[in-house]
Amino acid sequence: MTEVLIVGAGPAGLLLAGELRFAGVDTVVVERHAQRPNHCRGFNLNARALDLLARRGLAEGLIAEGLQVPHAAFSGLPVTLALAGTHTDHPYSLGIPQTRVEEILEAHALDLGADIRRGHELRALEQDSESVTATVSTDDGEYRIRAAYLVGCDGGRSTVRKQAGIDFPGTEATRFFLLGDVELADPEALPFGATTGPGGTVFVIPRPGYVRIITTDRQPPADKDTPVTLDLLQTAVDDALGHHVELRAAHWLTRYGNAARQAAEYVRGRVILAGDAAHIHPPAGAIGVNVALDDAFNLGWKLAASVHGTAPAHLLASYHAERHTAGAHVLASTQAQVLLGAADDRLAPITDLLTRIARHPAGNRALAETITALDTRFEMRPASDHPWLGRLAPDLTLTTGDGPTRLARLLTSGRGLLLDLTAGSVIRESAAGWADRVDIVTASCPDHPELHAILLRPDGHTAWLRTTGHDHVDGLHQALQHWHGPAAPADAALAATSL
Repeated sequence: MTEVLIVGAGPAGLLLAGELRFAGVDTVVVERHAQRPNHCRGFNLNARALDLLARRGLAEGLIAEGLQVPHAAFSGLPVTLALAGTHTDHPYSLGIPQTRVEEILEAHALDLGADIRRGHELRALEQDSESVTATVSTDDGEYRIRAAYLVGCDGGRSTVRKQAGIDFPGTEATRFFLLGDVELADPEALPFGATTGPGGTVFVIPRPGYVRIITTDRQPPADKDTPVTLDLLQTAVDDALGHHVELRAAHWLTRYGNAARQAAEYVRGRVILAGDAAHIHPPAGAIGVNVALDDAFNLGWKLAASVHGTAPAHLLASYHAERHTAGAHVLASTQAQVLLGAADDRLAPITDLLTRIARHPAGNRALAETITALDTRFEMRPASDHPWLGRLAPDLTLTTGDGPTRLARLLTSGRGLLLDLTAGSVIRESAAGWADRVDIVTASCPDHPELHAILLRPDGHTAWLRTTGHDHVDGLHQALQHWHGPAAPADAALAATSL
């Protein structure tokens, strides 16, 4: 018996495990592979992912190891999308191996007490109104484990999704590509970037000790799972370039397509989907791992509150509402990038239009924020036209009774945060009934003298704020109830406040 069973120890599963353990939720992670993969699927953390990780103190170490690139990846346009001036605390993309990101997330989850079981494969699941029972296979046999909730973070071919009977509508792949992490016999034979020959284009991306090569798979086999060989990639590269460039020492070879699918339901009863289990899309824009982390960050605190019985009735459903919409946007933007990169003269006017927009500073910034999800804004109650409401609050410079600090550091507890910037008693007294679920902190913020108070969800999104000219606290109770449930009884609230 456990409170939450997570299937899959990729980025989404590992970050979710840490989020749940922050809240004291018993968490077991099962992963069918006995060892972490020795190949690296991705090398990019975008600005929003770094902003989110910073709210748990996880970004700084990654940033110290990675390579900062001051623009966002976008395929199909001859324009660089700059991140300077966008709505982020980290105006760059971070080049860092996904394997290293997973190592750090796993160590974080283990430090918090997560039970991670490698070489344990989900075979079947059954759910009722109170729990989910999973059958798990290992080299030593099978066992059954019962959980209050089960989360599928098990990839695009998710066993969890299939076992739960969740539809996965979308479009089949119409184009296929070969990807190879290989070494070049002559490192000068191919420049980094795109090289177009008489038979197509070859993309070369530098990697430590090797290169990543991507080119079109012009004759994909009927069975798309047929292994890719070095000879196959060699032939495809030579055909595209019109001459021979020797490849050797393959580190990883794979095939992928432009299929785009999204789960019809992210939550069905006590079964939940996150990451690639909930959506698959072309890898354009290097967005995949970032969307998975975003899913986990949105889900963690909501699922924890549901386990503890403090969540309002709609809270878990809001995970589907918020992240399904975000996932649809990712599918649309990645498919658009694939189309723009196609050799189709009919798309030339669209490419020309978007290029001209991207060359305008405001248009460039808007496109950069759109494809990196920096424009993410959730619906809040009560609503207002303040530009921060619903968005990830900036990492404000603050001074508390303990000295200077940053807003992100105050969110590392994984709890909600009510920041009182007036040093008065009205805000604290108004929120006393939620002090068992929300940290109430008095501080000053010289950079924003107009800001009197701000309520943040545990994921750092602004749920309510009070500014100059709005001296009432109307809406604070509504926002607290909407995201954290009813206030505690007066005696419990007094005890929490005194603690």
